[in-house]
Amino acid sequence: MKVKVISVLEDNYMYLVIEENTRDAIAVDAAVPKRLLEIIRKEDVALRAILTTHHHWDHARGNEELARLCPGLRVYGADERIGALTHKVTHNQELTFGAIRVRCLFTPCHTSGHMCYFMWEDGSPDAPALFSGDTLFVGGCGKFFEGTAEQMFTNLTQTLGTLPKETKVFCGHECTVRNLKFALKVEPENETVKKKLTWAKQRDDEDLPTVPSTLQEEFLYNPFLRVTEEPVQKFTGKTDPVEVLRTLRTEKDNFKKPKERPHPQAVLAFDWGLFSPFLEKK
Repeated sequence: MKVKVISVLEDNYMYLVIEENTRDAIAVDAAVPKRLLEIIRKEDVALRAILTTHHHWDHARGNEELARLCPGLRVYGADERIGALTHKVTHNQELTFGAIRVRCLFTPCHTSGHMCYFMWEDGSPDAPALFSGDTLFVGGCGKFFEGTAEQMFTNLTQTLGTLPKETKVFCGHECTVRNLKFALKVEPENETVKKKLTWAKQRDDEDLPTVPSTLQEEFLYNPFLRVTEEPVQKFTGKTDPVEVLRTLRTEKDNFKKPKERPHPQAVLAFDWGLFSPFLEKK
């Protein structure tokens, strides 16, 4: 099983999972059809199915076009709002694609129909993979758009948190640096957070992805998985794990990114009036 990490849009990831014996492939969150088809041609594989984590346009907007271009394409998901849906899946349902096995894990909260996908191959020495969409990020978790802290607590501690610790986490967005800056605010003495943030900044500078992480790593630096740790509880002023999670999410929603300094040449251009013709009212 080979996973291609594909950066699209502003900070999204879509994935192409290749069954290396049959050269069949599964896409996860196929948002940009043209880019996906380029990679499919380059890898010389056949796209058999799309697994969609949730209905948001930046994860599902390519489904209709791909279904039109690839007759017989199966589109899996848990929400009727997902475009071109052919197979509605349920919690713990298992799918098979050649040697690749998939367990569907229902994680409602970011959206009411959010599904994560846990993949593995029997007898393979490779670690299993979790495609966590906008439920679990490297160093963070998704916003509670259509759900509650109680749901996210269940998602993170029971549904995803009990998977094998070596599981590789492939999430829906590249937001690791921002997440870890918040994690450092929560736990300023956490050396693992500091090291991971330094590493993530370096990856960011080189325009390289920070995925995958592993579930074991996430428990060391992701505050949303550390709600029973004393420093995290102290930061939130709560001890009940659900209340800690709820407070963390509120704090993260209000966490401001450091202001970027304007480019010096842009400042000069404004000073010299070079933008004036574009700013004047017609």
